Amino acid sequence: MKLLSGTGVRDFSPATRTSAGRGAPCCARKIPLWLKVVCTAFLCVLVPTYWSYYGPANFLWFSDIALLVTLPALWLESRFLASMQAVSVALLELLWIADFLVRLVAGVQLVGISAYMFEAEKPLFLRGLSLFHLALPVLLPWLVWRLGYDRRAWLAQSALALIVLPVCYFFTDPSDNINWVFGPGERRQVWMSPGLYLALLMTLFPLGVYFPTHLVLRKGFQGSDQNESKE
Repeated sequence: MKLLSGTGVRDFSPATRTSAGRGAPCCARKIPLWLKVVCTAFLCVLVPTYWSYYGPANFLWFSDIALLVTLPALWLESRFLASMQAVSVALLELLWIADFLVRLVAGVQLVGISAYMFEAEKPLFLRGLSLFHLALPVLLPWLVWRLGYDRRAWLAQSALALIVLPVCYFFTDPSDNINWVFGPGERRQVWMSPGLYLALLMTLFPLGVYFPTHLVLRKGFQGSDQNESKE
């Protein structure tokens, strides 16, 4: 409905009242509420289960960090957090999926990154929770598509990795080999000094994993490749 006033025509239609009187309309929400609730419920189950079985150090794995950070990314609808975790694990999760599916279908182990999924001594429920690896490389690019890509993600994730990797090296059990800081796969590497290997790993993640992923995401979502001033 429109009324004439001394300054011109004023619009009192429902759409105008919604945006002017009560903030942004409900359609401004980019992430559906049901997805936020489902992910929250899943983490409410996974976190105590993993903590009890694997211990708190297990959450230093980059895939687990990505899973945890994805939750605030969902609720805050943060392009920065979503982009950062997409840079972190999109490529590695595709490797996990390939390793898992080839082992599942053909019985052939490619790199062993998903070998624990076939260890019968681990409870089936525990291994079932790890199927989140199948969802992350779909969910994170979808979030970036919905929220936009933040070009700061590569540097931010690289800085985080330069903190996490030394922490894994100095403060976790070498038998866990979290983020492969003691050698690729399940075995400890012996062909170079541990310190040199760690230094190479700290170079490989930012330049060999994160930067190519950053380029792909930036190219794929170039229409939204910008810094978000509110984040």
